[in-house]
Formats: sequence, structure tokens, C-alpha cells
Amino acid sequence: MLKKLLLLLCLASLVAWAAPSKGRKASMKKKAAPVAEKTVEAPAASAADADEGFVSAPESSSAAVKPVADDDDEEESVEQSTAGMTAAQRTDFFSRKKFEEEQRLDEYANSERRRDWLKDRLIFEVGLGSRMPFMGESGMGMGLGAGIEYITRWHVAAFASFGMLPKVKDSEFDYMKLEGGTGYKIGLNYYIFPKIPIHLGLSASYGTVYFDHDKEPDADGLRSLISVKGFQFDVLIAYLSNEWYYLQFSFGMYYAPKLSKKPLPGDPSTDNPSFKKTRDSQTEAVDTYTSRVMDKDGMHDKGFVFGVTIGYALPEFFPDDTEKRRRQREKERNKAAAGTSAWNR
Repeated sequence: MLKKLLLLLCLASLVAWAAPSKGRKASMKKKAAPVAEKTVEAPAASAADADEGFVSAPESSSAAVKPVADDDDEEESVEQSTAGMTAAQRTDFFSRKKFEEEQRLDEYANSERRRDWLKDRLIFEVGLGSRMPFMGESGMGMGLGAGIEYITRWHVAAFASFGMLPKVKDSEFDYMKLEGGTGYKIGLNYYIFPKIPIHLGLSASYGTVYFDHDKEPDADGLRSLISVKGFQFDVLIAYLSNEWYYLQFSFGMYYAPKLSKKPLPGDPSTDNPSFKKTRDSQTEAVDTYTSRVMDKDGMHDKGFVFGVTIGYALPEFFPDDTEKRRRQREKERNKAAAGTSAWNR
């Protein structure tokens, strides 16, 4: 009998514990039912509108939700961002968004443009020293000149320069003057590192490479100019981007073949402009020579030279599509800025 009572109590306890669990499940089903109905009914309605009711509920859900998400995602984000804004704030928001987009496109264009800063560029140059166009001694160490250079898409550039030396007083003797003169140079450059604004280059040229002045002045106290033609080889360090400015430093050596030999009597192949016949040559059978310059050995046939050049670089003559778009956007921004400033006035 006791066993039956215990078994009955255990059964009653089990029923009492299980009854609330069934109630909770029923309440959860009741709460989930409206959500399920909404998720099924809404696509069904859209499907009925779109396809006249011939599509099942799950199919219409997958077909209707994805296009809306793909097409309206950006618009919804914009609407959420501009919610609660005034008309002026919305205008400012959209103008700022457009400006940020243009900035992003410009950054892309500039990054694309950096693949080659050099190709198809025409540069007008002025400078001092060996490339504009010659170096020297005796009072003035360099000439002043101007030149033009065109860099091809293969980074090989042709250049030409023309320069002058002004007529000035001798820096050591006030009663003497140094004769002025002109010179020229033509040559080829080859640049490397086109993807960054700093470019290294090699140059070979021909023209007026060196000068000096006669140590003995004439009757008017003028020391005449001695200039020679020769070859020059330089290492270049240049700055050039998509902007207009250009800067170049050059270091190199010149070689003047006419200065390589001392003159020999009766041998015209050894003519050296830095030597002249002495007065003894007029009375003696054998010609004798002396240096016309301060250095008793005459002008040197080889030597180190340097120069500095600045220039104005025109835009690329044959730009790609990316560069064209960048220039167009830049023009539009400048026009808009000019219109805004005029309106504010």
C-alpha cells in the first residue's frame, strides 16, 4: 500500500512539473505565429501584385527581397543619414559627399599618373653652369643661359641650350676687363625612376664646354676670351612631377680634344688655343710656345663641371584617359570655386 502511495505522489509531481512546460511552449507558438504570418504574407502580397498570385510564398520571398536590397541599399543609407536634416543641411551633406567622391577619384587618378611623370614633357629651362651652357675660370666660373628639352615616352630627352658671359671687370685687377662671349650645347639625356618625382639621369652633350681669358690684356685693358668645344658627360638629379616646376642639378666632366696636346712646330693637328707663339719665334728658326692663361701648362683638356637648372614643364602632350578625367575634374572645381567666390561678392 505504501509503495502505491509513493508511486502516486511521484506521478502527480511529474504531471505538475510537465504542465507549465507545455504552457510555455504554447505561448511561444502563439507569439511566433504573427511573425511567421508577417514574413509569409508580405512576400505573398508582393508576389501576388507582381506575378498575379501564381508564385508560392517562399519563392516570392527570395525573388522580392534581394532586388530591393541590391537597388535600394545605398538610397536607404543616404535617407537614414539625412533623416531629421533641414534643406540647407541636406544640401551641404550632398555637396560634401560629392566633394569626397571627387577627392577619391582624384587620388586614384594621381596614383595612376605617378606611373610615369616623365613621358611627353616639354620643358623651358634657365640656369647657371656647365649645361647653360659652359664652365670656366679667371673671374667667372659659369655662364648664364636658357634651353629647351623634350622628354619622350621612352625617357630619352633631347635638349639644346644657349648661354652668354657678360663683359665685366676683372675680379683681381680693377683696371682690366674680361671679354664676354656666347656658347651653345646640344645633347641627349636618359632618365630613370619615372614613378617618383625625383629622377636620376645620364647625359651626353657636345658644344662649348670650357673657357678662360688671356692673361695679357690688349691696349684697351681687355683680356680676350678663350673658349673651346668639346664633349660633356653628366649625372643628373632632377625633380619633375605632373606640376609645372622643374629643377635639375648636374655633375660631370668635360673633355676638349683641342686641349689634349701641346702645340708642336709645323704640326697643325696639335693646335691648342690656350698656347701662343712667343716673340722669340719671330727671330729663331724653331717656333716656341707659351701659355696664354695663368696656368703654365695651358687649359686642361679634362675637368669637373656642375650646374643648376630650373624650368617650366608643360603638361603631358599625350595624356591617358585617367589623366584627362583628372584635368576635367580640376577645371570643374576651379570653375565652381570661381562661381562661389563671385556669388559671395
